[in-house]
Amino acid sequence: MGELILLRHGETEWSRTRRHTGRTDVPLTARGEEQARALRRALGGRRVGWTVASPAERARRTAELAGLPVDDVDPDLWEWDYGGYEGITSAAIREDRPGWFLWDDGVIPGDAGHPGETVEQVGTRADAVLARVRPLLAGDGNGGGDVALVAHGHVLRVLTARWLDLEPARGRSFALETGTVSTLGTEHGRPVITAWNVPPAKDGPPP
Repeated sequence: MGELILLRHGETEWSRTRRHTGRTDVPLTARGEEQARALRRALGGRRVGWTVASPAERARRTAELAGLPVDDVDPDLWEWDYGGYEGITSAAIREDRPGWFLWDDGVIPGDAGHPGETVEQVGTRADAVLARVRPLLAGDGNGGGDVALVAHGHVLRVLTARWLDLEPARGRSFALETGTVSTLGTEHGRPVITAWNVPPAKDGPPP
């Protein structure tokens, strides 16, 4: 059985300034593109049989620069819809809502393009992604290789919680930086995290 490789896209201007970036399609910065290229080194020894990306350009561009041809674009890998908090930092939100914490307090509705989601709704999307990729991990149409998911910080944290059979809000425990690699697998038939939030090595040319 293969492993599930999670790639958080490279830096964007909004991620750099800690603005909540849900459905707004912000491109990678120059540093974000460098991070994405560096991911190619981290993946050099792996046989990735299938790659699924979020529809966001920042995710698809990260996959391209990391040397992963995208086999499928899955709308369920979009980032958490932050509703009325789209584009706003946590610090700014706390000016009006002292002590606000996304995982506990959620978001407020936004405009028609950003209605907002609960963490449970994000969990439902993550479950749908996992249901589709588990047969690929078992070798059904994939030859038993690893499966890469290229997406966003919060949705990948929720997906990890669901892989571990935890409630979606337990994703709060898995900090995830831009341009990193994480892997999910099994041990004695039980779901585990095999690597987490690993930045690629900075030296040496990509393979």
